[in-house]
Amino acid sequence: MGALNCIIYIAVIGILFFCLGRAMAGHEFNANGFPFRCNERERRFWDKLKVKKWQARVPDMSRILPKLMPRKAMTAENMNSLPRMINETCIAELTHYALSVCGLALPFIWPTVWGVAVMLVYVLLGNLPFIIVQRYNRPRLMRLYELKQRKEGARSK
Repeated sequence: MGALNCIIYIAVIGILFFCLGRAMAGHEFNANGFPFRCNERERRFWDKLKVKKWQARVPDMSRILPKLMPRKAMTAENMNSLPRMINETCIAELTHYALSVCGLALPFIWPTVWGVAVMLVYVLLGNLPFIIVQRYNRPRLMRLYELKQRKEGARSK
């Protein structure tokens, strides 16, 4: 019964926070501000973790719901959606942080060693990789957007 309660809880908070994330899509986040700004040390850490190699294996909501989320692959068509993509990384990061915090309740739902195990798997495998991918990709998208802005500025002169 504890396992079923955990599954139901995870499904409910997943749906709830997905809906909240979609509701936040119209809100502009400051990707250069706290808590989203990444520093050089963090970037080097992501390189050591080889995020570039494994990030494509992490499920991506833009592949599951393409009409709701911009595609992550860079093409000429979606270069105009860079600000939206940057904002989506902020939303996704916040959502996965919130899901991780809510996941801390799992041992209370199933008060056994299995509840703790489910919590660890949920937080460490079900949310942390997604947070890392957002933090890895956001600075790259921001540099691409700045380059695009400079090119457009040079053309308009």
